[in-house]
Amino acid sequence: MTEASRGALFALGAYGFWGIAPIYFIWVDYASADEVLVHRVVWSVVVLAVLVSYTRQWRAFVAVLREPSQLRWLALSSVLIAFNWLIFIWALQNGRMVETSLGYYINPLVNVALGFAFLGERLRGLQWLALALACVGVVNEIANVGSFPWIGLSLAFSFGTYGLVRKRVGVNSVLGLAIETVLLAPVALAYFIWLRATGVTAFGAGDVGRDLALVLAGLVTTVPLVWFAAAAMRLSLTVLGFFQYLAPSMVLLLAIFVYDEPFRAGQVVTFGCIWTALLIFSIAALYDRRRMSRFSDRI
Repeated sequence: MTEASRGALFALGAYGFWGIAPIYFIWVDYASADEVLVHRVVWSVVVLAVLVSYTRQWRAFVAVLREPSQLRWLALSSVLIAFNWLIFIWALQNGRMVETSLGYYINPLVNVALGFAFLGERLRGLQWLALALACVGVVNEIANVGSFPWIGLSLAFSFGTYGLVRKRVGVNSVLGLAIETVLLAPVALAYFIWLRATGVTAFGAGDVGRDLALVLAGLVTTVPLVWFAAAAMRLSLTVLGFFQYLAPSMVLLLAIFVYDEPFRAGQVVTFGCIWTALLIFSIAALYDRRRMSRFSDRI
């Protein structure tokens, strides 16, 4: 098997896992969204500590902790990812899975807009058209469906901004998430102690099966991340980008056919605009890649 084939399998595994992850978070809805977030942070620290040990990255881990500028950026990215996780979990537990899929469909277009706004990246005609269509989809959601898609936009912009910040730091995904969760862990543990004191936690209530299910939050968080990192090492960003539509598509199918969430007529227009925008965006990405390849061959 070639490295590209391995990369494709890892990408399918990562995005496929993220596509079915909602099943887990709905399964543990006996715990509130904020408590699930606490477990996601705390048990991820444990799993990531094992991974950092296995990959022998402790020296790099300590080096980042000793670098104030990188640590400040990672502190900001930790807040962004915690906010993203909390919105995601809350939406799933409250029957808003369709909106979460919308958010992750929009995310690639948000990344382009953020690159234009903060990194000085140029947008070409097709990319402008894709962004315009995405905006039309959002306006349609407000005008015809009658609701502002705050969940989808919150997920898209928080994750997009998270990616922007992480690009500024420049540490690999496993090491970066390890540091982020370590930074979040004291706050998460303090909040969990407060929840226990007020008697509103599901963990430790006497049901071992439920406790173990919450412990799995660490694996649910880290396993697809490791697969994604393995895919990113073997595939170009353009190729990897095509796999990212798998996860929201699976989430949308789960929402409609498994969890019976309503998919209103007005939302067909919303998603139609977003899907068309993504198609145009993908065509533009392929065109740019081939043009750069031809330019390199001439050199």
